[in-house]
Amino acid sequence: MKHSFISPRSKPVISGELRLVFFFFMVTIMMLLGTYFFLQYKIYDFANERKTIQEKEKLLKRSIIQIEKQITTIEEEVKISEQITTDNAVMKESIRNLFDLVPDDITLYKAELEASSLILYGMTPNKDTYEYMLHAPLRSIFHRTYSSFYPAENGWYRFVSTNYLDDEAMEMNE
Repeated sequence: MKHSFISPRSKPVISGELRLVFFFFMVTIMMLLGTYFFLQYKIYDFANERKTIQEKEKLLKRSIIQIEKQITTIEEEVKISEQITTDNAVMKESIRNLFDLVPDDITLYKAELEASSLILYGMTPNKDTYEYMLHAPLRSIFHRTYSSFYPAENGWYRFVSTNYLDDEAMEMNE
């Protein structure tokens, strides 16, 4: 006996609405998994980038230390250079002053200038000219002065004048 007017149809196990819900769940799960793997990749990438930046930072710190050492060395060299320049200027002025002291009658052959002494080799027409025109100014500058005279063939005198500054005076000038 048949009680239905239509022929029975087979019923699907999963209906269309249920398929649609499963499809959206699968898309959502795939999006979550994609986001998860993307974030894991970014975390890995940032960790590698952080290591690289830390290595660069260490290299830069070493470079900064080396550059600071070079700067210190250059500053010391500049100070030495300035000291040498100052010493040379003082020496040049001292030599100029020395030659300004020497009168026209006296001829110098050699002058040895050191930090605390001056040795002059020269020729003078007579001992008095030397005494009054060169020895007196030298005595006012140096603490100890010694002179030796040797007669020359033309009647003039060769002399060696040795002049010293005491060490105490040198220390006060420095």
